Amino acid sequence: MTIDGRRITTMKTQTLVNTALNGLDRLGFMLDQRGITSRVNRHNLAAFIMVEQKHLEGEWESLQVRFERRKSSAEALVSAVETRAERMLGPIFKRGGSARS
Repeated sequence: MTIDGRRITTMKTQTLVNTALNGLDRLGFMLDQRGITSRVNRHNLAAFIMVEQKHLEGEWESLQVRFERRKSSAEALVSAVETRAERMLGPIFKRGGSARS
């Protein structure tokens, strides 16, 4: 065992995953023996998890794109307001500054 926290966490996670998969296999076996279903097994669960993972990754990407688009729009708006403010207020500040000197 190493002191590296990630390795210990990975080992604990792997143990938890193996325990869960063994329990799922056992449940699937028991259901299959009773003739209820043979569709509950680690392979179907892994496929389901992979599909959901890809779905969540797609949703996350979509949210990031929306955020970046809104951020870009806000930055463009701020830039336009700053430019207009400079055009309008620049001469006033220049005139006011020279009068004070």
